Formats: sequence, C-alpha cells, structure tokens
Amino acid sequence: MDFNVKKLASDAGVFFSRAMQFTEEKLGQAEKTELDAHFENLLARADCTKNWTEKILRQTEVLLQPNPSARVEEFLYEKLDRKVPSRVTNGELLAQYMTEAANDFGPGTPYGKTLIKVGETQRRLGAAERDFIHSASINFLTPLRNFLEGDWRTISKERRILQNRRLDLDACKARLKKAKAAEAKAACEGDAVPDFQETRPRNYVLSASASALWSDEVEKAEHELRLTQTEFDRQAEVTRLLLEGISSTHVNHLRCLHEFVESQTNYYAQCYQYMLDLQKQLGSSKGEIFSGTFVGNAETASPPAATSPPAAAAATLPAVPTIPVVPTIVGVPNTVAEGVLNPNEVKPPASGTRKARVLYDYEAADSTELALLADEMITVYSLPGMDPDWLIGERGNQKGKVPVTYLELLS
Repeated sequence: MDFNVKKLASDAGVFFSRAMQFTEEKLGQAEKTELDAHFENLLARADCTKNWTEKILRQTEVLLQPNPSARVEEFLYEKLDRKVPSRVTNGELLAQYMTEAANDFGPGTPYGKTLIKVGETQRRLGAAERDFIHSASINFLTPLRNFLEGDWRTISKERRILQNRRLDLDACKARLKKAKAAEAKAACEGDAVPDFQETRPRNYVLSASASALWSDEVEKAEHELRLTQTEFDRQAEVTRLLLEGISSTHVNHLRCLHEFVESQTNYYAQCYQYMLDLQKQLGSSKGEIFSGTFVGNAETASPPAATSPPAAAAATLPAVPTIPVVPTIVGVPNTVAEGVLNPNEVKPPASGTRKARVLYDYEAADSTELALLADEMITVYSLPGMDPDWLIGERGNQKGKVPVTYLELLS
C-alpha cells in the first residue's frame, strides 16, 4: 500500500489549523472574513430554495401515493436501480370487487347491473389516476429530485470548499499578524544600547538573529496569505456562479409546475366526465328500479283496513316525493302512450306541481322537448304511461319533455 506520510502530516496540520481557527471564531477570539451582502443574499436564497423544494417534493409524493409503505418500497427500488413493479390503484381494485360481486349476485339483477356500471367507471377512474401519477412523476417530481440530488449537492460541495478556503485565509492573516508583532518586538529589543558591563554581548547577538528570523517569517506568512487569498477569491467566484444559477432553477421548476397543473386539470376533467356519464346511466335506470320515485300512480288508493307485516314495515320508511300525474281524460287520446306528445294538448295538474333546478344545459332534439339552461328553475310534472326517464317541464309559456337526469327535484 502506497502511504505518503508527508502528505498525511500536511493534511493533518491543515485540518488542525482550520479547527483552531473555527473554534477561536466561535469563541470570539479571532477575526472572520465576512462575505459581501450580495453573496449572503445568494446563500440565503439557495437555502430557501432547497428547503421548500424538499417540502414540496415530499408532500407531492404523499399526494400521489398516500400509502407510506408503498412510498418506502418505491424509494428502495429507485435506490437499487430497479424498475418499480406495477401496482393496482384503489379504483381498479374496487372495480374488480364490484364486478366479482355482480357476477355472484347475478349480472341480470338491478343490483348486479348497477354494480357493473359503477365498477366500470371505477376502473376508468383508476386508469386515469395511474396516468396522472405517471405524468406528475416524470414532469414534476423528477426535476425537483434531480435538483436536490444533482445541482444542490454540487452547490453544497463548493460551499464547503469555500468555507475551508476562508478558514485558511483567516488562519494566514492571524499568523501574519503574530509574526509582525514578534518582529516589531525583536526590533525594539535590537535597537536598545548594549551595556557590556551588566549584560553579556551574546544576548544582543541573539536579538539581532531573532529579528532576522521573524523578518523571514513575516515574508513567508505574506506569501502564504497571497496564495490563500487567490484561492479564496477563485472559489468564491465559482460558488457565486453556482448560486446565481438558482434563478434558472426557478424558471425550470416554474415550467414543471405548469405541466403538473395541466396534468392535474386533465385528470380531474376526465374524472368529472366519467362521473357525469355514470350519473346519466344510473339516472336512466333509476326509473326501472324505483318506478314510484318519479312517476306517480294515477289511481288514488284508499289505505287498507288491515295492514300486513310487510306493509307495516314499509310504512315506517320515509315517504318518497312523487311527481304529480295528469289524469287521463275520457275521450281524449292518450298521446303519451302512443309515443307522440303535443305540448299544447297537455294540461298541468291543478295542484301538486313541483319546482326543479336544471343541473346541466340541454338542447332540445325536437319540438316536443324543452331546451334547458343550467341553474334555471322550471315547473315539472308527469303523465300516466310516460317514460320514467322524462317529465313535462314548463318555463313561462314554453312547455315540453325534459330528461330527469338533468334536474334536481326540489321539495
């Protein structure tokens, strides 16, 4: 093994000198070279950027993957340079369970059909979530992580070197100061008139020799100070350039932030559209499952004299609001049953009509339908034999069929 003792001793001496200088500065016993205000601002800005980047990175990881165990697993795979295995999202897992439950309950039953529809939507939501996580990881997390693991490590390394150069510079200044003080003291002693009767002449010879030695020491200290000052200035310039590059980092992170917001916007827009489609599907099948919810009974039945146990149990359930029904008039053809509706022939019930708020814009397909605008209020009621997915809507003098799924019925 090649072992350089001289280099080891030199490095140990430098380390010891820096440690002494650092300790004396902390104790207030040594002077410290201060950096200019602009440089200090650059350092503070860099530290602020690093701290907030770490917090944003960690919290974004929590947002994309709330499971801490999964995050630890991904971190280990990343450190081992191995591909992270594909993981099923919660939405996809829920979709799988709903589909299996529908097969057990019977895919032809109302509950089974609804489970299949909701499960398919959950699968699409899970796939959209997977795409969003992948996009956010590439376009947002990766640049932040590259800054912390690349640029910031370089900046930290150069700052440590600058700190060592500053300690060396201050140590050289302290040695030069001590050498000059010793030289001045030796010069004062050499200028004194010798007393050959009381003092030995050799003391004055030693004083002159010491003065010459301290002069050499001062020259040596000044030479070292010039070298350390040059190294310090060079390292300060390198560090300054790296710190000024933080502005470019901010520009890059701003672009990545815009891409993250765009990905998130697309993700939520997809989810919203999927849920709208599901809501329409469930609304169209609601009349088949709960036919009494939207279509009333034209015949008003009197309550039975004796209530059976099932009927008694049903009586305890909350009353479901129904839409008033226009009774069939003898002699007037039932245009609804024939599939043709003339709004001019429809008479609203004398009482019991309901108000409804329009949820979404709707464009009428023909003259029998009423066009709707979101958030407007209309009056609605039903007709006997009418499709449960539709109601009769009135707005002023306008009248026509309106889809139930586009309305919020008010009590």
